[in-house]
Order: sequence, then C-alpha cells, then structure tokens
Amino acid sequence: MSKTNKQGGSLGDALRSTFTLLAMVISFIIAWVIYKYVMGNPINFEGGNPEGHGLPGNYLAMVYKGGFIVPLLIGTLLILITFSVERFITLRRANGKGRINVFVKHLQTLLDGDKIEDAIVACDKQRGSLANVMKAGLLRYRNLQSDNKLEKDQKILALQKEFEEATALELPMLSRNLVILSTIASISVLIGLLGTVLGMIRAFGALAQAGSPDALALSQGISEALINTAFGISGSLLAIVLYNTFSTQIDSFTYKIDEAGFSLVQSFAASTK
Repeated sequence: MSKTNKQGGSLGDALRSTFTLLAMVISFIIAWVIYKYVMGNPINFEGGNPEGHGLPGNYLAMVYKGGFIVPLLIGTLLILITFSVERFITLRRANGKGRINVFVKHLQTLLDGDKIEDAIVACDKQRGSLANVMKAGLLRYRNLQSDNKLEKDQKILALQKEFEEATALELPMLSRNLVILSTIASISVLIGLLGTVLGMIRAFGALAQAGSPDALALSQGISEALINTAFGISGSLLAIVLYNTFSTQIDSFTYKIDEAGFSLVQSFAASTK
C-alpha cells in the first residue's frame, strides 16, 4: 500500500472517530434538553411545579419523575437511532446502484463468455463494495492473462490473494459501529435497572422519614422508579432487533462477495492453460 493511501486511510479513520464522538456528545446534550425543557416543562405538573406531582394522565411528567437516569436512557436511544441510520445508509451504498443479485448473475454471464472488459465496465456502473472487490479481481485477472512468467497454479493463487486483499479492505466498513449497537443492547437494561434501584431507595427512604405508612406515596414512588426499567428494556429490545438485522444483511453480503469471487477464480482457472 502506498504512503498516500495510508495517509488517506488514517485521515478517514480520524474523521470517523470524530464523527462517532461528536454524535454521542450531541445525543446526550439533546437528551438533557428534552428531559429538562420538554418533559420538565411546568405545564406538565400540578401548580406548574416540576418538583410536585404531574398532571393526571400526563406521560411526559411521569417519565420526568424517573430522575437523572432518564436523560441517559434518552441519550442511548438517540445514539442507537443515529448509528442505525448511519448503518442503513452505508449498507445501501455498499449494495451499489442496481440489485446485487442481478449484478452477480450478470457478472457470472460475462465471465463465462470471457468478457473481462465488459465485466469491469459493469463494476464501474454498479459501484458499491461488491463491485469494488470484483473490479480489483478483474484487473488482476486481466494482468495475469498476459503474464507468461507465472505457472497456472501461481496465477490462481495470485488472483485469490488479490481478491482476499480487496475483500479485507471492504468488509470492515460494513461492520463498523455495530459494536455500538451491541453495547447499547447490553447496557440499556442495566442503566434502566440502576435508575429503578435508585428510585426504590428514594421511595423507601422518604417513607421511612414520614414515620407512617403511606400506600399512595409508596405506590407512586415505585411506579416512577419502574419507568427507568421500562425505558431501558425498550431501548435494549430495539437495539437487539437492529443489530441482528444489520448482522444478517452483512452476512448475506459477505456470502455474495465470496460467491462472486469463487466464480471469478473458477473462470480464470478454466480459461488458463
């Protein structure tokens, strides 16, 4: 790999890391604004007092009473949405312009007819990760056809190596940031449970200081505490569904790359003496 490519790759990684960090920070800032000024708006509470009871049936006030854990849960949800949209856009771009199944079949037809130049043009039109990998393999394919110094087995190994290197450059882009989704799936429930435990401690502490049992106050405190659990479970459930959805798409995409690469190598082996 050339020095320019290395510098370009380092710059790209730095920009992606900066985007990830900024997205997280901005998500938590927005979450705090929503918690403080939307859910905590005085119009949601009796007497206009956010420290008092919420208006009957006002769910914004109910969630606000979940405490400082609520903006953390909202922030993780916003991060989940942000990177889910980013993954969706990235995978759509990786597919290229046309339907990927049609593109793979078209390439196989061109390879069977030894139409390498037409296959390269098709890759330029399709674009996307699969097209990039196949174009790299096809360019190597074309060069190896005119190389009289290497034996047939050496040429096949060289073509396979080129294909593997091109694939190794494309696949990390497909799975990037999935670890964020899997992390949210794990910690969202834990954050919610933490909020619930802290809320229960406050509820029973207030009950102990009151000196006499107050079933209404206790039930309200427990209800507010459980909001965090419900919020956390919902975020975790959504994260698990999205993570599995994107993982399945990536596995399917990887299979198509392997299938196309196998066809390329087989076609080269059949056409080389």
